[in-house]
Amino acid sequence: MSGDSHIIEPADLFRDRLPKALRERALWEEEFTLDEPIVEGGHTEFKKLHTIGFDGWTISKYRQFGGETPDGEPEHIIRDMNLDGVDASVMFPNLSLFVLFTDDHELSMAHARVWNDYIAERFLPYKDRLRPTAAIPLTDVPEAVAEIERCSRMGLGAILLPEIPPLPYYSREYDPVWAAAQAHGMPVFIHVATGGVQVKEAVSETAVTVRGMMTAVNMGKGQLTDDMVSGRLLAGGGGDGGPRRIVAQLVGGGVCERFPDLHFNLIEYGAGWLVSFMGYIDKAWRTGTGQDADWWLGFWDDSRGPKDQPAMGRLFLVNDKWPYPLKPSEYIRRQIHIQFADDPIAVQARHITGLSTIMWGNDYPHAEGTFRSSEECVAENIDASVSDEDRAAILGGTLAKVVGFDTSKKLAPVSEGV
Repeated sequence: MSGDSHIIEPADLFRDRLPKALRERALWEEEFTLDEPIVEGGHTEFKKLHTIGFDGWTISKYRQFGGETPDGEPEHIIRDMNLDGVDASVMFPNLSLFVLFTDDHELSMAHARVWNDYIAERFLPYKDRLRPTAAIPLTDVPEAVAEIERCSRMGLGAILLPEIPPLPYYSREYDPVWAAAQAHGMPVFIHVATGGVQVKEAVSETAVTVRGMMTAVNMGKGQLTDDMVSGRLLAGGGGDGGPRRIVAQLVGGGVCERFPDLHFNLIEYGAGWLVSFMGYIDKAWRTGTGQDADWWLGFWDDSRGPKDQPAMGRLFLVNDKWPYPLKPSEYIRRQIHIQFADDPIAVQARHITGLSTIMWGNDYPHAEGTFRSSEECVAENIDASVSDEDRAAILGGTLAKVVGFDTSKKLAPVSEGV
């Protein structure tokens, strides 16, 4: 089962369905075909995005060789899942991810409602294999709660929230959102590169991440500098500020403690970073072996007495002030799941992080995903040292428990090599 797959939206979905007053501001995609490829044997089909903060972002269509090019139709998604050996998938928006979470509530909520109506109409008939996520903008909490309730009534079973929310996720203002999601049994999914779009400035924090791909493009052309090479290593080894921040806010803000039945799923971040992070967050809240618990530091005020030094304090006093009954890592093991596609370190570290903290996904149909080669990728990540029980959990068992997929039977055809 895949914890990360995408629905290619109809190019004019929002221009056709948004309220008429907003259609001029709708996200839309311009598709075009080259008479000949840029490089011999290369892609000829392209699409250009038109939306605030990303206007002009252009990509070649996914997977133009090796089979039918994906087009977002549920029947064709299932065809491709069968080819890739995937039984079921949690589904996310594709390019519309960039407009669903802006600082313009009216614009974002209008797009979200169109998206949510569309996936309910088109994809719920296939819910045994396709589980689309309902987009919930957080710019107005009462309306977010109302949209969760509306989506639940339509039969949608999971919600999508942004990587960059209007307020930090520890904010108590979001408690009604968590309460509604928990009450309706709708797990929370947070996808990379979402949120942070500022409409008036026509800029996006998320766009910085997306445009960062241009560095890799230039490197591929041979324009290598020491800074580029070092930066790519840094991004590969620790480009995880987003997920660390989200987990720290959910755990440190007491969200997991107050809503113990709500599961949080972080998508397309890789998971190898989790093992060191879990060790660090536990250590931050205990006095370590050999540490001097009575070590003072600060700025001494000569005009005050020794017992009246407000700018002085003991550094490690805070280590024993953790405010919740479980350790930080225990909340992660209970309620947080990190999706990866190709990350063998995450698999090897499962005995430390906890088996349920990681789950696989093929990032269909994206070029950086494993579609059409998922069996090969799984073999590279999950070798013979991984037990059948652990393998089953990573490849779908955990995800099935989170969203309610049926694991009693195989739905995709089994290849001869399995």
